[in-house]
Amino acid sequence: MSTSPQLVLVMGVSGSGKSFIGRRLAEAISAYFIDADDHHSPTSIAKMSRGEPLNDGDREGWLATLADYYRDHRQQGRSLVIGCSALKRRYRDTLRGGAPALRILYLHGSRELLLSRLRARQGHFFQGEHMLDSQLRDLEPPGNDEAFRVDIALSPDEIVSRFIERFDT
Repeated sequence: MSTSPQLVLVMGVSGSGKSFIGRRLAEAISAYFIDADDHHSPTSIAKMSRGEPLNDGDREGWLATLADYYRDHRQQGRSLVIGCSALKRRYRDTLRGGAPALRILYLHGSRELLLSRLRARQGHFFQGEHMLDSQLRDLEPPGNDEAFRVDIALSPDEIVSRFIERFDT
């Protein structure tokens, strides 16, 4: 990737591998990584722990905080990768408020693969088929003009290398 600071969003529904791939990508491009889940309010975490999906209002302050992280890193000339569901275009637009040249890696996969990953996950507040289905209903998949789309059935190394190759110009 180029020598200027890289601002990247790794997005997808729960179970798509945002945190894992985001960390690998950040390491590969010498960037700082933020897991958006670590910045939910206690109220939102409690809500999701009860199996209740978040609404737009629940996400508003959370997205503004993440956009501020992009803005701060951009202003300081530091690269940043954030792993965040960013299910709707307006959520991604909020994030672009802090990073107008935001590059987006969209991790997508079959419902069956996503669900199997969620069932194998231990100790995470996001649980259940109902929650996944809610995210899949809310998802506004980005087009090729907005994001680089990669299937999560590929290996993590392949996902990261394809993204880097796409933008290494």
